[in-house]
Amino acid sequence: MRRFLTTGLLAPKRAYVTASRLNLIGNCRSLFALTMNQSALFESLLIMQIRQALGRKRSTMSKFFPGQFACLLLASCSVCGVAQAQQTSQASLPESPGAILASNTHRALADDTSSSNDAAAEPPSLQQNTPSSSPSGQSASDQQATQTKRILGIIPNFRAVSSDTKLPPQSPKEKLLTATLDSFDYSSLVLPAVIAGYGQATNATPEFHQGAAGYARYYWHSFVDQAIENYMVEAVGPIITHQDNRYYTLGHGGFLKRTGYSLSRAVITRNDAGNNTFNSSEVIGAGAAAGISNLYYPSRERTFSNTASKWGLNVGIDAGTFFFKEFWPDINNAFFHIKD
Repeated sequence: MRRFLTTGLLAPKRAYVTASRLNLIGNCRSLFALTMNQSALFESLLIMQIRQALGRKRSTMSKFFPGQFACLLLASCSVCGVAQAQQTSQASLPESPGAILASNTHRALADDTSSSNDAAAEPPSLQQNTPSSSPSGQSASDQQATQTKRILGIIPNFRAVSSDTKLPPQSPKEKLLTATLDSFDYSSLVLPAVIAGYGQATNATPEFHQGAAGYARYYWHSFVDQAIENYMVEAVGPIITHQDNRYYTLGHGGFLKRTGYSLSRAVITRNDAGNNTFNSSEVIGAGAAAGISNLYYPSRERTFSNTASKWGLNVGIDAGTFFFKEFWPDINNAFFHIKD
């Protein structure tokens, strides 16, 4: 009975406990399985996230690395180019500034030696007539104003010297020859004819009268006046005072400067040493020629006023001639293009 009761009463309880144990074990198994599934799921999710992160990193690196490599390559090329340029410039430069001075000095000495050898090879006459180099800053037209032997192919221009030309001193023979050419050249008949016509028109010397005979008297007096004045100014005076009777063309500068220079040559000239001096040959020579002319003019004309007038006329004609000679090269180059 006891066993029955015990068995009967305890059997449901044991069955319940057994069932509970089984349920607990089942639940634990389910929970463990669920836990394992969640761990696997978490692990799989973590792996997927890592893979995605690695993929993103790889894609980012694949996008960034080529640009970075290009920049690094460009920078490297630039550095190498600059270094090579510096090495080249340092190799081309001399070690010291003295090398530059030494090379320039050697070159200048070589040029001077070659030029001196060339000058020594030339004949002396060519060296003396060679124009000197013109200053820098002048135009080509101002470098040398070339004179011709005649103006307009008629008027004698033997005493005119081209600009920037150095000539040796004149000998007395050359001075005498210049005066002779100016006095007896075929063109020397023109100026006395003009002066004679003006004198007759103004009745400057009434004793000569009018008509052809009167004009002839005016003419030969004017011709002799011109010849005597030429010899006194171009030959006698320069030989005694050792002055140069030639006109040296300025050839550069403005109109007023050249005009003032040309007119001043009536009172300023060069001596045989090449220095400027008072043109006593012109001033005194023209006065002497005016005084000599009183020997063949009528006695009524031998007054101080007439002599002074002739003196001033002689100097004025020469000054005007110098003015025309100064600008003759410009006129010739612009209109006539006459060459000797």
